[in-house]
Amino acid sequence: MIGEIYGLIRSIAILYMWIIIIASFLSFVRPDPHNPIVQVLYRLTEPVFAFIRKKLPFVVMAGMDLSPLVIIFGLQFIDILIRNMLFV
Repeated sequence: MIGEIYGLIRSIAILYMWIIIIASFLSFVRPDPHNPIVQVLYRLTEPVFAFIRKKLPFVVMAGMDLSPLVIIFGLQFIDILIRNMLFV
């Protein structure tokens, strides 16, 4: 039962990591902001990006935003922490 819940949480975290990666790559391309897929990606990621930028202002260096990396590393850290707590 615990393994199934962990698997579900991990699947959601991996899906969100891919959403972050896709949104980050789209920021280089500058797609049409009226595209529904682009709007969904920005609605899913921009609140978290803004929170990280507000709490950790040093993640924006020389015009380069590293908040997606911080979020991905944070999700990986939480995943490892939960796995070690549950399955040790």
